[in-house]
Amino acid sequence: MKLIMSLLAACATSAALAQPAALSLERITADPPLAGRLPRQAEISPGGQWVSFLRPSQADSEVLELWAQPATGGEPRKLVAAADLLGGAEQKLSEAEKMALERQRISQRGITGYQWCGSDDSALLFPLSGDLYVVRLAAAGPQAQKLALDAGAPKQEPRCAPDGRSLAYVQGGNLFVLPLAPDAAGAQPRQLTMDGSETLSWGLAEFIAAEELSRQRGYWWSRDGKSLLALRVDDAGVAIKTRAQIFADRTTMTEQRYPAAGEANAQVAAFVIDAASGQRRELPLPRSGKDRAEYIARAGWFDDGTPWLQWFTRDQKRLTLTEFKAASVPRDVTVETDAAWVEVHDDLIETPRGLLWSSEASGRRQLLLVDRASGARTPLTQQPEAVAHAVCVGARGVVFAAAGDLGKSQELFVMPLAGGKALPVPGAAPRQWRDAKADGACGRLLVTRSAWGQPPHLELRSMGQDAAIVLAGDAPDPQLKSYANTPQVLQLAAADGRTPLNAFFFPARDGRDGKRPAIVLAYGGPGAQTVNWGWGRDMPLIAYWQQRGYGVMTLDTRGMAHRDREFTRAHQAAFGNVEVADLFAAVRQLPGRVPGVDPARIGFFGWSYGGFLAARAMLDGDTPFAAAVAVAPVTDWTLYDTAYTERYLGMPDGGKAANYAGANLPSRAALLAGPLLLVHGTADDNVLFEHTLRLVEALQTAGKTFDLQIYPGKAHGIAGRTARLHLYRTMDAFFGRHLQTGH
Repeated sequence: MKLIMSLLAACATSAALAQPAALSLERITADPPLAGRLPRQAEISPGGQWVSFLRPSQADSEVLELWAQPATGGEPRKLVAAADLLGGAEQKLSEAEKMALERQRISQRGITGYQWCGSDDSALLFPLSGDLYVVRLAAAGPQAQKLALDAGAPKQEPRCAPDGRSLAYVQGGNLFVLPLAPDAAGAQPRQLTMDGSETLSWGLAEFIAAEELSRQRGYWWSRDGKSLLALRVDDAGVAIKTRAQIFADRTTMTEQRYPAAGEANAQVAAFVIDAASGQRRELPLPRSGKDRAEYIARAGWFDDGTPWLQWFTRDQKRLTLTEFKAASVPRDVTVETDAAWVEVHDDLIETPRGLLWSSEASGRRQLLLVDRASGARTPLTQQPEAVAHAVCVGARGVVFAAAGDLGKSQELFVMPLAGGKALPVPGAAPRQWRDAKADGACGRLLVTRSAWGQPPHLELRSMGQDAAIVLAGDAPDPQLKSYANTPQVLQLAAADGRTPLNAFFFPARDGRDGKRPAIVLAYGGPGAQTVNWGWGRDMPLIAYWQQRGYGVMTLDTRGMAHRDREFTRAHQAAFGNVEVADLFAAVRQLPGRVPGVDPARIGFFGWSYGGFLAARAMLDGDTPFAAAVAVAPVTDWTLYDTAYTERYLGMPDGGKAANYAGANLPSRAALLAGPLLLVHGTADDNVLFEHTLRLVEALQTAGKTFDLQIYPGKAHGIAGRTARLHLYRTMDAFFGRHLQTGH
């Protein structure tokens, strides 16, 4: 009997070791993060001596500190933390600063942005609590200094000139320049513009540029540090939306200039401003007709000192690169057109053989060279899948990132500018995701590498060498490996019966037999991707659901990113059609592809556009879903912003246009026949809380019951550990009631 008991005990111990450790929602949202404290905004210093980054504090991972590590290796060192400078005072952020951070999807506090100042690797600049600080890397250690500037409105968007001898910043909507050179001690800032107001600003990105065009800045120093290319933004004609930030103890009414589809945009003009005198000249753009310049997507300077602008027409079917030589008429260097829309990109780099540019004109994004004088184009890359973006150009050629494995992976390549074969940068491997930043000479790459279940890590690679310097970072929680949930790769057919859709499936891991419920995660909208081999921040949540007895499928429908043009343009003139058809088709294929999935107990979870997709899926008499959670859903596209919505749906005609009417969710309220949980933050300045309120009213009018969870004072990301834990608990209980109870 003792022998049998010993054997049973040994078997039980082995089984316990084989099972993943129990994972709780509390641990998923707790500090320190399961993935470790991942560095953010890593950069190679201009002189190449350091790798700098923001690192979450050991005391609180929601507070960021500024760190640096020698580029030759060695231990990272903390340069400065907000607590060192504020002396216990609470960090202050204006509403404008909060909105700017939201546009960058930064939810942390502390030092949330920085830049190197000058080329000698001796100083860094950062804003904090409305003031500007310089931290100098002295022999005795880093020394932080608050710049003696006037109090009042916060100093925004600080940027050092390339030589580090002066900096510019925005205060009260106006541009200022401050000398920083050692011989300028005690110098006062010069105000370059005078007409800044509540509705007019210089040097800041307007809402549309930051949210929809990925342009987070509004001015650029010339290479000699003598001039600035600055944008003037006039918001006076933009409609005011009032957001009620509802808290438990108060309601704060916040007015926001928000251009909804079909409404007037901010008026944006570009100027070259002399940094010494303030004299300026406007860079003229077309201001009338169907080809008028509606959006300035990118701006900068060529090496010869000529400013340039990339600008869109309102329908975004035409992107033009225009240069503005002094005393000459503006000249269009190249024009990109697309019958659906042109995707914005950052692939403009001067090279000895012309301007590096990217285009989808061939049906797949590839890099090419544009002759600046004639506009002639010469194809460069011929990748079998889409190029993601260019990284840099140097002596060894052009370094770029490109898709692989039908868009599920991303690798780094280098190829000569004269053409030839693109070779992988050392470190290439299947089923991983790599990206990089480079130093100014493209001689060294700061590579970020991740894989499913493996959080990102940084390494410094010198071009032409196989060895890499692994940069120190916090290791993941040792328990993370025990939650490893390598996905089963599925290739499902789209609703058209021919287009392959990427999907991952994660089987239930609760040790029980029989049919199991499943949860589907999808986004469905343009410009994003759910299924890839990179580190997935939802990996711990997926592992938790597996332990709770759910299978989990992630899915990319047609219209999503990292595929060829035909795939990514599926949303042209329609939301809620192709992606819904693909979603339904994929879900119906799942039980036949994965044994044990109960087709009667499949739920759905989506956020933002995915929230729209979740609600739309339940407002359909043919839905295959038993329940859905829709977080921050767009419900009426006439409420969403101009650039995003019009890019895909065109003009709304007061909501009467068929493209908008067909995607309107309140009009479908009577079709709700299953459990739906709506979730929204009351301070959401991206997908306004009004979206959920309109659907709530329509559902109530139709006599439909549903669940509703609101988060007072929370923005689009519902950030914060306590709020996120509550959201996960709410979702867990909802799916438990509707997918597991009674089975």
